[in-house]
Amino acid sequence: MTPQEMESRIVRYGDLIPCKTAFIDAHTPGSDQKENFTIIGGGVSESADQHVHIRDTPGFNIGAAGQPPKCRNSLHSHRTAEVFFVLKGRWRFFWGRWGKAGEVVLEEGDIFNIPTGIFRGFENIGTDYGMIMAILGGDDAGGGVIWAPQVIEDARAHGLVLGANGKLYDSKKGQKLPDSVKPMPLLSDDELKTFPEPTTADVVPNYVGRYWDLMALSDRQPAKVIGEQGLLRDKPGFEVELLSRNSIPATPYVLDTHEVLMPMRGHWRLEFDGGTKTLNPGDTCAVPPGLRHALAPSMTGEASLYRVTKTADKAGPTWRH
Repeated sequence: MTPQEMESRIVRYGDLIPCKTAFIDAHTPGSDQKENFTIIGGGVSESADQHVHIRDTPGFNIGAAGQPPKCRNSLHSHRTAEVFFVLKGRWRFFWGRWGKAGEVVLEEGDIFNIPTGIFRGFENIGTDYGMIMAILGGDDAGGGVIWAPQVIEDARAHGLVLGANGKLYDSKKGQKLPDSVKPMPLLSDDELKTFPEPTTADVVPNYVGRYWDLMALSDRQPAKVIGEQGLLRDKPGFEVELLSRNSIPATPYVLDTHEVLMPMRGHWRLEFDGGTKTLNPGDTCAVPPGLRHALAPSMTGEASLYRVTKTADKAGPTWRH
């Protein structure tokens, strides 16, 4: 692989192109300043304005959300896995029909394998612009987003209508729902009863990994974070590991599956048959199967990197009742 070919498989943090109209709450006060990034795969954006950096999916999608302080992402649910780790800032995640069933605050480097099938939202509670990186299960990311009824109603009051076809129509841009398309129906009371309402005590021990705990686990070998043998035991269609300075493979290696590298701290040197690249915090690199390569921190100091690999598991539910 040439250096130019590898560069085309790297999405640099500084090159990320945001979409401010990705979802139905784009005009709702308190949520109207958020930015959505689709890095690998089509993600779950409802807007034709969304830029996709790398369209080919490795069995999962990679995205990100950037928000200024006090900006909130509204309550929604997914049919497949949704995993976040905090790249920058301090974030509060909350869940339940009204967002009051439970909550957890995550710091930089913390990771949250959000249980599938519950309503969830998040907000930046830090003092600066924050960024969270996302891993979504499946090539099609589960077919979109399921919104809490009040989110759809609030959006309509601010000029955005979601069609049953999953597309947004913005009256502020002169758009209207086509005659052939019905509005996205609100979930009925009976349907809403099927969404679990787990407490904080139900969720945090089994679905949240703290960065410094993972760093300690990665002292001699990669810390298995999400997977059948992970700290957060799950089979969502991919595995997640945290690598630090002391746990990188000693020699070059080859995988027979897709591998995505997402540096958290430090600068990393990726050597491969054909050249060398440097990966920085916030970058995303899609390493193809069969490529012989090696990783090493390129500078002294703290160094950590999340590694995501595809598994043969179906990208299905993660909630354990």
